[in-house]
This record gives sequence, C-alpha cells and structure tokens, in this order.
Amino acid sequence: MSSPGPTLSPLQSVFLIFMSVALYGVFLAIQTMRHRDYFVSPSAAAATKDQQGADVHGRLEVGSMAYHSLLLLAYIVPIVVLAKRIAVPIDYGIRVLGAPAALGGLLVAVLILSPESLAAVRAALANQLQRSINLSLGTALSSISLTIPAVLTIGFLTDRTIILGLDAVDTTLLLLTLAVSLLTFALERTNVLLGAVHLLLFLAYLALIFEK
Repeated sequence: MSSPGPTLSPLQSVFLIFMSVALYGVFLAIQTMRHRDYFVSPSAAAATKDQQGADVHGRLEVGSMAYHSLLLLAYIVPIVVLAKRIAVPIDYGIRVLGAPAALGGLLVAVLILSPESLAAVRAALANQLQRSINLSLGTALSSISLTIPAVLTIGFLTDRTIILGLDAVDTTLLLLTLAVSLLTFALERTNVLLGAVHLLLFLAYLALIFEK
C-alpha cells in the first residue's frame, strides 16, 4: 500500500533497496566477469601478461579483486568522515548567506565524488577514453545504486521519513541529460560539441539551484 504524499511505503522502500543493490551487482558482474572486454581498451587488451595470466598495467602488476576492494574501502572511509565533518560549516555558511539548502548537498557531493571525477578528467586528457568512461559509469551507478539503499536503510533505523523525487525543473534536466547521453554513447565517435552540451546542462543545473 502506498503512503500519502511524496513518500514510499515500507514495502516500496524495501523493493527499491533490493532493486538498486541488484542493479549494481549486475553491473559489477558484467564489468568484471561476463563482458569484461567491453570495458577494456584495445591497447590494454593487447598488453602482455605474466605466466600466471595476471594482467600487467604498464610496469605494475594488477592486484586481485579482494586487494582492490580493501583499497577502495580504505579510500572511501576517510572521504565519508571528512564529508560529514565539513557538512557542519557548510550548513552554517548556507544559513548565514541565505543560500538555497540544495547547495549544501551539491558541495558535499562534489567533495565525495571529486577523486573519481578528477581521475576521469585526467584519463580523458591523456586520451584514455575507455578508462574515463569506466570511472564515470562506476561513479554514477554506485552513487545511485548504493546511496539510495543507504539513505532508506538509515531512514528505517532512525524512524525518519525519506522523500525521494524530483520537481518539474529537475525532471526536465534529467530527461535532457539522458537524451544527450544516448546521443553521446550511441555514436561510434564522439566530439567536443557533445561534451560541451553536457557541461552546459550541468551549468544550467547549477544556475537553477539559485533560481528555484
């Protein structure tokens, strides 16, 4: 049974948690096992391998999945702790300046996503398009498929009402972004113009934060 207003019933919340985690699990299985070749650039696929069949990336041997998983957790924990600490002065500054509340969420999100975003930009500047796309896809999907279950779970544990949804302006921007993304990734070759359109959509989102 649905709950009143822009909220989810417990059954809908549980289903959304399961669906988000399952979607992320399928993506990881596709990226690391079944269709791993889709995410490997031609130059990396032609790289030499050692006698045990482990991939060699430049001069460094690529570690196991467990090794990288531990490193990922080691990187994530300090970022989350710092984001929680820095949210306090950010919220205070927003109240003092009279800025929109959404600005606080944006600044915290920028802080959390900055490592992957900078790595993707560096890869793109180095003409490593496949690596840049892998970082972007992984970051975007994990932000959605892991953040939503975490927020809903915290809502259950703390007995708080979680409101998920977009208003008309954000929905329009989302649809435009999806349409441009389809054009970008459906073509065999991309160009600077499509990238500029993505940046303009992001700038439009930033401008609309202060105009709502």
